[in-house]
Amino acid sequence: MKRRSFLQYTSLAGGLALLPWQKELLSLVLPEAGTMRPLRNNVGLYTERGGTIGWLIADGALVVVDTQFQEQSQNFINKVRETNEGQFDLLINTHHHGDHTSGNIAYEGMVKMHLAHANSKANQMRVAQQRDSEEGQMYPGETYKDTWSKRVGSEVVTLRYFGPAHTDGDSIIHFENANVAHMGDLMFNRRFPYIDKSSGASIENWIKVLGDARKTFDKDTLFIFGHSGEGYDVTGTLDDLKAMQHFFKRLLKFTKKSIKKGLSQEQVLEGLEIIPGAPEWTGGGIERNISAAYQELGGE
Repeated sequence: MKRRSFLQYTSLAGGLALLPWQKELLSLVLPEAGTMRPLRNNVGLYTERGGTIGWLIADGALVVVDTQFQEQSQNFINKVRETNEGQFDLLINTHHHGDHTSGNIAYEGMVKMHLAHANSKANQMRVAQQRDSEEGQMYPGETYKDTWSKRVGSEVVTLRYFGPAHTDGDSIIHFENANVAHMGDLMFNRRFPYIDKSSGASIENWIKVLGDARKTFDKDTLFIFGHSGEGYDVTGTLDDLKAMQHFFKRLLKFTKKSIKKGLSQEQVLEGLEIIPGAPEWTGGGIERNISAAYQELGGE
């Protein structure tokens, strides 16, 4: 039963308080809102619906990376408030997509600084204008171009931009002392990625960006990913970044061969479930990946 339907049913469509048996049943049908998962040195992640939220929660330091949707952000804030009533020092968006920024508005008036790459803010504003959804937006108040770093409490938070990849405005956020890096949607762990060509995505440069990240971080770095496939985690290591590089190389190689053969996208997609040489990437979205690769390589 869907959440909304169940709530409507248990409230008897009259806004009445839930009876004890209804509350018990509700707890069985619906999971607790969101999961807080500590990682290292007061840094952790929150998962519920949308791109993974990263956090730093410590005395004198509150940092949030990405916001999912408004309901999920409020659920996260409620969990933070169980132990920490301080103002949020820093809110960061890894990029502009709605499952990472729609919850920004829940932080209105609660954040000292709201930060994203300059292209991310421009994309968020452009998309909101196109969709006539500006009323529900909260845009970053500060932007950067290449790198940005600041001490927050006892932690140092550093943002890096390596160029177009998933979009043209993806940031990697590094909690340096904890050595935890939030990759945003630069990492879809064993799940077909969304390649947003309408926002400047580049598969070829995405390969380079992942290579730059592998050179920047070390074997002890713990990575937080934006999304993961079924049976895979939203955290990982340098090996996972290397694996995704391999997936993109195989995607471009397979598409180049298909174009040389004169195959249309429709012909290529007939019965196609995996990219040859990269069988770990599965699930929905292979059509979008082939389409993006054809567009990038000049195929029809």
